[in-house]
Amino acid sequence: MQEENNPNQIQIELSEEMAEGIYSNLAIITHSTSEFVFDFIRVMPGVPKAKVKSRIVLTPDHAKRLLMALNDNINKFEDQNGNIAINEQVPFPMGFGGPTGQA
Repeated sequence: MQEENNPNQIQIELSEEMAEGIYSNLAIITHSTSEFVFDFIRVMPGVPKAKVKSRIVLTPDHAKRLLMALNDNINKFEDQNGNIAINEQVPFPMGFGGPTGQA
């Protein structure tokens, strides 16, 4: 059976480097009248400075679509895995609150 060519289908390419992903434990979102800016940051314990690892800029329309898609995916995740508990405290103090190691 031959595949039909769908003119509305987009072919998406994912490089090996991009497929590895970038870990982020902090997101800062800002906006103007024309765009939303998502900065993804990795904060490490004991390091007072953190770099933005990725920045995504979206139109307001696409930002709202992202919100809806994320909400849909979280609902599906929780249906399969149970409620995601959110700790109301600051997610990570600069020391991360864990034990300190000694060398």
